[in-house]
Amino acid sequence: MTDALRELKLRGFFQQCTDENNLEKLLKSKSITFYAGFDPTNISLHLGHLVPIMGMAHLQRMGHRAIALVGGGTAMIGDPTGKTEARKILSVEEIDNNTEKIKEQLEKFLKLDNKEGILVNNAEWLRNINYIEFLRDIGKHFSVNRMLSFETYKEKMKYGLSFLEFNYILLQSYDFLQLFKRYDCVLQIGGDDQWANMLSGVELIRRVEKSTEVECLTFPLILTSDGKKMGKTEKGAIFLSKELTTVFDFYQYWINVTDDDVIRFLKLYTFLPLEEIAKYEKLKYEELREAKEVLAFEVTKLVHGEEAAIEARKGAKAAFGKGEDFDAMPTVEISKDIIKNGIGVLDLFVKAGLCESKGEVRRLIQQNGCKVNDKKINDEKVIIEESYVTENGIILRSGKKKVCRVIVKN
Repeated sequence: MTDALRELKLRGFFQQCTDENNLEKLLKSKSITFYAGFDPTNISLHLGHLVPIMGMAHLQRMGHRAIALVGGGTAMIGDPTGKTEARKILSVEEIDNNTEKIKEQLEKFLKLDNKEGILVNNAEWLRNINYIEFLRDIGKHFSVNRMLSFETYKEKMKYGLSFLEFNYILLQSYDFLQLFKRYDCVLQIGGDDQWANMLSGVELIRRVEKSTEVECLTFPLILTSDGKKMGKTEKGAIFLSKELTTVFDFYQYWINVTDDDVIRFLKLYTFLPLEEIAKYEKLKYEELREAKEVLAFEVTKLVHGEEAAIEARKGAKAAFGKGEDFDAMPTVEISKDIIKNGIGVLDLFVKAGLCESKGEVRRLIQQNGCKVNDKKINDEKVIIEESYVTENGIILRSGKKKVCRVIVKN
C-alpha cells in the first residue's frame, strides 16, 4: 500500500492522532475503511468542509474505502463545538433536503458507489433510538467530569450549555461504534476542533468491542497567513453551491489569497502532484500570480466543473486583466428607462450587489475605491445615464477585487 500517512503529512493534513505508529501500520498493511462526518444543517457545504473532503479523497485514491457520514440524526440537536449559540433546530424535511444537496457535492470528490465509497446517514440508528437502552449501554462509558474538562465544553459553559448539546459527544461516539460494527470502519478523520468527540469514539469502541485497531486523525483548522479563518470574507462564508456563492466570486476568492498561502493551499486543496507544486515554490512577488491562477482554476474545476472554471477564468481576465470576454463577468441587467432617466451612483452600486447599502458606497467613494468604466468616482451625487453605456455595458468596480457589468435592456 502507498504510504498514505506520509503523503497526508507532506500535504499539510496532519494535526494529531491517537496512535500514529499504529495508524501508519494499518494504512500500510491493508485497505482500511475510514469516515468523516458532515451535518446537513445547510443546503451547501462551505470551504471549512473542504479540508476533510480533500483528506478523504486522497485516502480513497490511495486505496482505502471512504464512508461519508451525513448526520441526519445529529443535525436535529446540534454540535456545540466552536459555537457560542445553540444551533437552529431544523425540521426533518429540511434536514433530508439538505442531505440530498450535500450528497451531490460530495460526489464531485468521492466515489460513492457502495464499494470504494459509501454514503451513510446516521438517521438510520439515531432517529428511532431507545433512550433508556442508550443510557444503559452507552452512557455508562462516559465520565461527566472528563467531558467537562474538554475545551469544547469549557468554552460553551461560559455562555450556557444545554443538556441537548451535552449529549452530542455521546451520539458522535455512537456513530463511530455503529460504523465499526456495520462496516469494519477503523478510522475517523476530521478537523482538530472535533478531537474530543473523535477521541471519545475511539475509547468507546475499545471499551465495548475490545478493539485496539481503531484510531482517529485530525487535520489542522486552516487559518490564512493574516490570521483569518479560511473561507470567511466580509460577506460571510464561501459556499460550494453556486446558488450561495457565485462561481466568479468563488474563483476570485482563490485568486486573492495571500502570497504566503498559495503553495500551502495548492497542497491542501488540489490533486496536483507535490513535484509539480514544488516548481511554484521558487516564484516570488508578481510571479506568484501564475500559481494563484492555477490554484483558483483547479479548485473551481473540482467544485463546479471544468467548463465553469474556464468561464470564471475568462471573466476574471476580462475584469482584472487583458481578457476581452466580458460575457463571463458577473452581470446584472437594468431597464433602458432607468438609464434614460438616470440613476444615482449610490443606488446603482447597491443594485449591482457590489455594496449592501448607500453608506457603504459613500465610504467606498471616500476611500477612492469606486470606479465606473475605470474612471474614479469622487462625488456621491453623480448620476449614471446613457453617456456611460459602452458596447460592453457599464463596468462597475468596488476596490481592487469586486467588479460587475451592468447591461441595459430594452
